[in-house]
Amino acid sequence: MKLVNIVIPSICSVLLVACSHKPKTDIDTVCQRDDIGNYIIKWETTPEIDGTMELFVSNEPSFSKNSTSVSVTPINEGIATYVTNDNITRKYFCLVFNKKNKIIISSRNLPMDSIQNLRDMGGYITSDKKHTTKWGKVFRSGELSQLSNPDSLRLDNLQIKTIIDLRSKGESTASPDAYSKAKIIRIAIPDNDTYQLDERLREGKIKMRDGLLYLQDTYLQYIDNYSDYFAQALQVFVDKKNYPILFHCTLGKDKSGFLAAMLLSAAGVDRDKIRADYMDSNNYIDVSRMASLAIGLNNDAQEAMTIILSANDELFDIVFDKITKEYGSVDKYLEKVMKLSHKDRERIRENLLE
Repeated sequence: MKLVNIVIPSICSVLLVACSHKPKTDIDTVCQRDDIGNYIIKWETTPEIDGTMELFVSNEPSFSKNSTSVSVTPINEGIATYVTNDNITRKYFCLVFNKKNKIIISSRNLPMDSIQNLRDMGGYITSDKKHTTKWGKVFRSGELSQLSNPDSLRLDNLQIKTIIDLRSKGESTASPDAYSKAKIIRIAIPDNDTYQLDERLREGKIKMRDGLLYLQDTYLQYIDNYSDYFAQALQVFVDKKNYPILFHCTLGKDKSGFLAAMLLSAAGVDRDKIRADYMDSNNYIDVSRMASLAIGLNNDAQEAMTIILSANDELFDIVFDKITKEYGSVDKYLEKVMKLSHKDRERIRENLLE
């Protein structure tokens, strides 16, 4: 498909307020980074419409400052590329269809040298289709214990005010967060019994299914035994002064995945979107970085390790099915167990949705 990129060195001042309006046409968009850091933006409209899409770029998601028009593309092309050699400053885009339908978007993942699975939780549509989670407000990731200099600058660019460290006391003590320009809130959620697992892995007495059973038990403990910890974490999102917020565990998959699911549920995001957010860990965890863990393990143990390092649909369903069966709904679980009041949820929605 041929790309049309017409450079227009103008400043859009009228757009700044209008960019927050919801589009009247149903428009699906996605923004990704390619291997050299350029932004690839794709869209589909329902119904199909003719005309042009004008692309504006900004360094901040609210577009409250000047934004620059960088290209005009026929809508039926369905794709545009923003070329940049700046791999430090995060870019946000406003897509303007026929000068009236407008959508703000950015890339979901933030490529990092030393941080696994760093993602922006913006752009998720609520179940009533009236609101979208804001870009640049909430991020999730793996641990921040070994930051490269470029990654430190990238975190500076995100203007993170609060970091929630969900790792166990042992993990955070052994590998403390290396970023010091944000308030760090440590909520030490205990780990499942890893000693027995490690011993069985070393002795080759573990099967692939055992890895899934281990994770299943871990996730059930989040509900049965560790709800108070996650409730404490959710309260951080109630206070507007804490944003932007980054929360993390070791890989940004399990504890972070559960907290993300509860946060998006509190915000009213559809379950399918929450599932997609959880499963995205498989796209952004580089398992090869943990290759040393598999040295000397037999095939069964290596397969079990792969399962443990992956997000799994079955685990997601187990969590939501258990919550629904025992409490009637996720909303009731948030209210009764997480002690998240109606007022708390309203504040979270005010902070997180547009």
